Amino acid sequence: MRAIETDLWQRLDSYEIGPAHCAFTFAQRLARENRWDPAYADRVLTEYKRFCWLACEAGHEVTPSDAVDQAWHLHLTYSRDYWDRFCADILRQALHHGPTAGGTTERTRYYDQYAQTLASYEAHFGEAAPDDIWPGAHRRFVVDPRAVRVNPADVFILPRRQAYGLAGAIAVAFAALLLMAAM
Repeated sequence: MRAIETDLWQRLDSYEIGPAHCAFTFAQRLARENRWDPAYADRVLTEYKRFCWLACEAGHEVTPSDAVDQAWHLHLTYSRDYWDRFCADILRQALHHGPTAGGTTERTRYYDQYAQTLASYEAHFGEAAPDDIWPGAHRRFVVDPRAVRVNPADVFILPRRQAYGLAGAIAVAFAALLLMAAM
């Protein structure tokens, strides 16, 4: 039986996080707090639910992608909803979020666990996890941990390609000025 045919998935799929009377839905808050497009936040929310299904049914420990982890962290701030509704009524079991103890052994453990999570995802959902939400294990545990969260009110953020293009244009303009000054 595929994951989407299970009672657990039906409960997860119909579940709305948080109280209905909030000014922002959970997905809207997730988008705002992570500076994501609303459509991307909706997709991450679906992937979070798929992760929770795997956490209950995969038969092994699972590790989320960073985007899915952001959804999980935010959900945990809705503590009554998370523990009293989500775990009790939807998952019908506790789903704890524990931090890593750090170090090489832990990184290797989570790297391997994440790779196994991706394999289980494909086996149970019948398709590969979307790369833009679930990057490969190398990206997740080697490249992405170097990232830092910044406040865009304090800095300019340019994609690498644009920064190189701007630096190249400045270099060409400077070289042209030097040539003109030499004449």
